[in-house]
Amino acid sequence: MSRNPVAKYLHENRICPRFNRRSKRQLAARHLKFAGFEKIVTDQVSGASAKRPKLDKLLASLQAGDVLTVWRLDRLGRSLPHLIEVVRDLEAKGAHLHSLTEGIDTTTAQGRLTFHLMGALAEFERSLIVERTQAGLKAVRSRGVGVGRPLSLTAAQIKHAQKLIWSAG
Repeated sequence: MSRNPVAKYLHENRICPRFNRRSKRQLAARHLKFAGFEKIVTDQVSGASAKRPKLDKLLASLQAGDVLTVWRLDRLGRSLPHLIEVVRDLEAKGAHLHSLTEGIDTTTAQGRLTFHLMGALAEFERSLIVERTQAGLKAVRSRGVGVGRPLSLTAAQIKHAQKLIWSAG
């Protein structure tokens, strides 16, 4: 399978604690140009945003043998589960991922192993969080403490609202 580095994606966060947006984007662009990329695709949306049109268009255009190169992995995925989903989609197309900063290249066996280990650890962490949350909820319920959002109406207000509804019907 030929390595055809045709695509690169740079995602810009709205909040950059150490750099302003422009200097951070320029830094990433310099790294990518140094790595030999002339065309750089950039989305300028919030990192939490699910809609990143340029990324979606780029991902849709990838074909078997293409390598999506990113400056950093956190520029590609909103979260680790989202990043894993993106890489699975790339694998399904026969395309690959290369991250310059982390040195992960899914065209190699070591790169695939590293990425899948990260995914397995993330899945393990999610399972632990679910287990701890369930145990905490069980402990709170056993003490008789209410779980969930507090009621916004008092019992008297609820009765009054029910009377109004029944009298109108």
